[in-house]
Amino acid sequence: MARPKNQKARREQLVHSAKQAIVERGLNGLRAIDVAAYSELGAGSVAYYYPDLSDLVRDVHEDAVSRFYWNRRQQGAEGENPAVRLRRTIRSGIPTSLDDIDFQVLNELHTHAHRDAFHAELMAELYRLEVSLYSDVLSEGVEAGEFTMALPVETAASNLVAMEDAYGLHFMGGTPLHADDIYRMIAANAEVMAGCALSETKTAR
Repeated sequence: MARPKNQKARREQLVHSAKQAIVERGLNGLRAIDVAAYSELGAGSVAYYYPDLSDLVRDVHEDAVSRFYWNRRQQGAEGENPAVRLRRTIRSGIPTSLDDIDFQVLNELHTHAHRDAFHAELMAELYRLEVSLYSDVLSEGVEAGEFTMALPVETAASNLVAMEDAYGLHFMGGTPLHADDIYRMIAANAEVMAGCALSETKTAR
């Protein structure tokens, strides 16, 4: 049995291995042996730490939330004004490489959600959190007198999340789009919805 101090490291390792297994094999019928194939641990160890693989998938989801919500919220908070914060929020939701495993995993979770209420609930939670990122920065821009909304804040926030999801899906699917192109298209829509200018310098990224 692993020592308590090693539990966290082992679980983190298995979460990473599960991401690789999900990307290569998909979620449907995922087995402990599939996860073990991408880990130095055996299938027995996977079963020890995660007797129910749905708990491992939930930890994979929570790891994605850490990147796509908490890290994004922190990046947005670093902006000195609402326009900079909005730019940072848009940038942080755009994949920059086809090898980005977190985007690959989220695409698989999205695909599987319509077949399984468990996965649908996880993706709905992530969607609500991502909408809240945009809602917060847009609301702060309105309160600061910098944004003049052409749409209700919640509507604009939902549209921005939908755009980053759609462009991200096309990007990861091989459509010849560059991350900068995606940023410019989303930012152009944000400018119309928020009535603001989002011209960007290298230091603002």
